[in-house]
Amino acid sequence: MRIRNRLLLLILSILVPAFAIASVAVWYVYKEQRAADVAGMQEAARALALLADRELQTKEAVLRTLAASPAMQAGDLAAVYRHARALMPPADGTIVVHDLAGRQLFNTRQPYGSPPAQGRSNLMTLRQAAGPHATVVSDLFHAPVGKRYDVALQIPVFVGDALRCYLSMGMTVERIAPLLGQQGVPANWVVSLLDRRGSVIARSRDASRYIGRQVSPGLRASIAASPAGMHQGVRLDGTPTFAFYSRAPMSGWTVVMSVPVAEMRRPAFVAAAGLGLLVTVVLLLAVGAARVYARGTAAPIEQLRLAAERLGRDEPVAPFASGVAEADAVSAALADASARIRDSKAHLERRVAAAVAAAERAQRALLQGQKLEALGRLTAGIAHDFNNILQTLSGALQLIGLTDDRARVQALAATCQKAIGRATTLTGQMRAFGTVQDARLETIQPDRVLESTLPMLRSALPGTVQVELDVAPGLWPVTIDPLQLELALLNLVINARDAMPDGGRLHLAMHNEQLVEDTQGLAPGPYVRIELRDNGTGMAPETLARALEPFFTTKPLDKGTGLGLPQAYAFATQSGGTLTLQSALGAGTTATIRLPRGAGENAVPPEGAGTAGGATGPVLFVDDDPLVRATMVEALTVAGFDVTAAASGDEALARLEAGCPVRHVVSDIVMPGTLDGVGLAKVVAERFPEIRVVLATGHTERRVSLPGVRLLAKPYDLAQLFAALEA
Repeated sequence: MRIRNRLLLLILSILVPAFAIASVAVWYVYKEQRAADVAGMQEAARALALLADRELQTKEAVLRTLAASPAMQAGDLAAVYRHARALMPPADGTIVVHDLAGRQLFNTRQPYGSPPAQGRSNLMTLRQAAGPHATVVSDLFHAPVGKRYDVALQIPVFVGDALRCYLSMGMTVERIAPLLGQQGVPANWVVSLLDRRGSVIARSRDASRYIGRQVSPGLRASIAASPAGMHQGVRLDGTPTFAFYSRAPMSGWTVVMSVPVAEMRRPAFVAAAGLGLLVTVVLLLAVGAARVYARGTAAPIEQLRLAAERLGRDEPVAPFASGVAEADAVSAALADASARIRDSKAHLERRVAAAVAAAERAQRALLQGQKLEALGRLTAGIAHDFNNILQTLSGALQLIGLTDDRARVQALAATCQKAIGRATTLTGQMRAFGTVQDARLETIQPDRVLESTLPMLRSALPGTVQVELDVAPGLWPVTIDPLQLELALLNLVINARDAMPDGGRLHLAMHNEQLVEDTQGLAPGPYVRIELRDNGTGMAPETLARALEPFFTTKPLDKGTGLGLPQAYAFATQSGGTLTLQSALGAGTTATIRLPRGAGENAVPPEGAGTAGGATGPVLFVDDDPLVRATMVEALTVAGFDVTAAASGDEALARLEAGCPVRHVVSDIVMPGTLDGVGLAKVVAERFPEIRVVLATGHTERRVSLPGVRLLAKPYDLAQLFAALEA
């Protein structure tokens, strides 16, 4: 056994007997405190009973003053009535005069001379027992005139030596309840005033709820057996309590002070607990002192063992002074070794952290440079194509101004139209990563898009790649931007081509598919599945995980921008579907696009120049661009429309409110002011339902879903505009 344990046993052998003696002392203190609390509660109940009698004595003095008044001595009851009513307003109580037989002569709650009410108090019964000269106090009764609970005090009235009548004062119990509530008892204690039958006259808490109810039979029996004492039971609200009661000598009423059992036991418990805590603290201090002494005796060797363990766990070791020279020297050596080891480790960690941070900075810089270079190549290519388009338009328009040959002018105009078509295709490619544009959505058959795009796809593949088609008949229609589908197919084909540098097979399939459960984040329902599968080099798992990130590419800087697969994924998700990739090194790659089934077919206006056809009526043309506004107003005027122009939605609404005759409104969507095109269309639909609206847009983030409103994508042909107006 260790020295420390032996010392602890020695201390405990002394303290345990002392602790047992202290426990007996705690029990004695608890009993004495409990007895003192009981005596205090009984004295408080007696004081409250005397206070209730003192209140009744005050009322008795008022009655005796009234009995000695000249009017009462002269027998002038009318004057006595007036005087009594002034002393005791009906709201506070009543004063009643009885003859010697107990009949009421008047009641201040009734007009003087009214037929007397039949009283319900037990005053006359008590009078018979007490005699004609005594003052009697009634029990609780329900007053027939006041319609509430009352108690009454009665005195005899003498004229000379002759007993003339009895004078009574009835008091509402509401006037007595504050007497109990003002005594400052704790909130969870209850002071009750009981009559001789054990009925509640007043209560310090919830008086209106318990007035008239009788206390428990056990408490009534205790009160009947002794004028003062204590009873343990359950009060009317169901709380276990100690009830301390005392009977008032004058009234015979009993004051009951109900203290919850837990509250009653608390003071004695607190006193006992305080003494017990003191003993416990002393015991703990003694044990602590023993431990300190034991540590001072046997601790140095234990501290050295612990220091060696901390050194093995690579924790800091601090030297200690124990007073033993050998132990202190070993402790200093262990602390020095610990400091050297930790310094070396911290230095190594700093060097590793610096190297990692430098590598991360270099990686971020390289990645940012790759992204900026890819973005530069993309914008440079777009600028190059736009400059070619602008050059074509500029040259053709200048030549139109230099010739009068109509055939030559028409040929140049056709050239401008082709240039505009190329610009439209280019902006469609730029929209690949934007939001869905409602004006460009069409409900079409996907196999028709493939049929028109297949020559371009084949031209993007070398002769060493064999294309296999598997297009099921009866494909469902889909609601998409056709240009984006063409671009997505082209990007997927180019990726497959680059994965097969030595040639191979590309399998392209389109099928209807009914999903019966959630798949790749898609809800169950009908979809068109487009699948491109190659037998190329495939992708490693880490490459596959990042393949859909914009600007991520494994190709050399001059071979790819990292935008192909992200464009196809963006198209699929913006169309309500998704794109998934399956690939493994050496096993090829499968790209699957699922597009939700569309609701029907769109009527696409034919391209090319045309006339207004059957469309007639005045047109309000709204666009904030003055060049677009001037050109389209001229075109609509040439087509035979009566055109009114407006530069904003606010100006257009002002013209409509001014009574401008309008049958059609053609408006841009994105415009300055409080009303854009969508807002203008909503106002027109609500306030001018007979006017038809056509909205045109080059690009907007807002979704347009307005019944009866046609959408056109800029740039649009005049034939498309005329067809929209005619529809």
